[in-house]
Amino acid sequence: MTSAHLDAKTIEDQTNGTKEKQPRGRRRKRAPQPPGLRNAALVQTLAALIWIPQAAFLAAAVGRIASGGGVAEVLWPAFLIGLLGIVKSCLDAAGGRLAFRAARAELTARRAVAVAALARRSPVDSTRRNSGEVASILGEQAELIVPYLQRFQPARFKASAVPLVILACVFPISWIAALVLLFAMPLIPVFMALIGWRAQAASEKQLAATGGLNGFLLDRLRGLATIRALDAVDATAHRLRSDAEDLKTRTMAVLKIAFLSSAVLELFAALGVAMVAVYIGFSLLGEIGFGAWSSGLDLATGLFILLLAPAFFEPMRELSSVWHDRASGEAAIKALDALSQDGLQRPQQESCADITDAGIRFDAVDFRYPGGDTPVIEAFDLHVRPGEHVALLGASGSGKSTILALAAGLAPCENGRISVGGQPAGPASQGAIAWVGQKPHIFAGTIVQNVSLGRPDVSPQIAYDALDAASLGSLAAAYRSRPLGEGGAGLSGGEALRLAIARAACNPDARIILADEPTAHLDAETADEITDSLLVLAKGRTLLVATHDPRLAARMSRTIPIHAEPAREAAE
Repeated sequence: MTSAHLDAKTIEDQTNGTKEKQPRGRRRKRAPQPPGLRNAALVQTLAALIWIPQAAFLAAAVGRIASGGGVAEVLWPAFLIGLLGIVKSCLDAAGGRLAFRAARAELTARRAVAVAALARRSPVDSTRRNSGEVASILGEQAELIVPYLQRFQPARFKASAVPLVILACVFPISWIAALVLLFAMPLIPVFMALIGWRAQAASEKQLAATGGLNGFLLDRLRGLATIRALDAVDATAHRLRSDAEDLKTRTMAVLKIAFLSSAVLELFAALGVAMVAVYIGFSLLGEIGFGAWSSGLDLATGLFILLLAPAFFEPMRELSSVWHDRASGEAAIKALDALSQDGLQRPQQESCADITDAGIRFDAVDFRYPGGDTPVIEAFDLHVRPGEHVALLGASGSGKSTILALAAGLAPCENGRISVGGQPAGPASQGAIAWVGQKPHIFAGTIVQNVSLGRPDVSPQIAYDALDAASLGSLAAAYRSRPLGEGGAGLSGGEALRLAIARAACNPDARIILADEPTAHLDAETADEITDSLLVLAKGRTLLVATHDPRLAARMSRTIPIHAEPAREAAE
């Protein structure tokens, strides 16, 4: 279908409310780490390891000074320490830049998959999440993936590599110092893992509460007039206050766990460094004569070990500082993957086939919404001939819009068969269908952008021609350089519908026009003008209109009455 196929507002109006349920007990496989992150982790780990030769040169310089050496003997060690420091800073900066780029690229790819999956979801699918929650996940929560990938993943690799290298450097000098470090280190990841499981669960609940609150706010903002009319302002404010308090409580729970993980790390790191310092101090005083492979520790070797002890725990300290990023990032990835899951399980869309026949046929079609007990339409038969203009006339809730959605291939029927242009209704036939909805959504942007909707084949001249065909030439001239407001502020209902007709007119391949209540909520004069524009657009094309307006139905070549009970056997 063209851009006039279901605008965002129409889709949301039909699908607002129910959250998609995820099956329990199924463990998702963690996505492979992007190559850029692995390279960034290697670079940052190499930068951290440069401290080992720096510590060696510093310990040697102090030992020479303590032995009575002059300043000249420490110039070269000082120069090398400074040079290594510059190299270390450059590697840190390069690693951080690589990690950020890889994280942004990964987020962009995941967002693209989620958006494509959402675009494939049917507007009549009641399990679609409401737009407020989706916007929160895609816009706000998804950004938490960047610090998780950029900082936590390299820090985790560094924490697994740097302590082992430092341990390998300390062990040949003093086995007891290495033993102290070896016993202190495993306690940290064990306690952090125990805390981390709790942190991830708390983060998932906090993100879910954020998405629910955003969805609630968007829904209530759109219904402010209705809320005031029903005198429900106080009830809405009370619900908003309650949800905000719940979100605050969940956020504080996440922060408490984050502070607890940092405290645990600092405790064990301080104990480990203190025990090494005590051993080295008593060894240099001659109170301890064991623990070293040689006769004892001198000032240089003791200082070297003491300088490496904090560096041994530094990667774990860094990992602890970004542990909260892990909990939030994995919760955000889980939420984003949940949006993508349904679309990934669906088959890829077929390429649009050439439509040789612009007719529409329903043969004994049954349809009910997911979770519904009562069928919306039952044993429905209809044949719309190529070039015929047909009106589906009935009251609201009788199933007219559902019939149009089925003809557009937006949902599969439960029983029966639907064919459009000789093809099964679905992706293969959507390229020949244009949709005109009763509440077209107007985006913030120029009037040409609102007509083209990003389609590369729609040039500005084609858009202006379509606006002229929809009798919007004067409006186009007035708004040529002025952007329209979000939601079409300043446009009348008739002008918004004409804009939807202009969107449909931009597709020269559209041979079938589906119009859903195009004259609803309009005065008689404006409704007649919209009908005239719609008939001009549908000249030589097949037109199927869902309406409860008898004036519009009378101008069609045939009218099919649709009753409130499940529709049956519409005459050909």
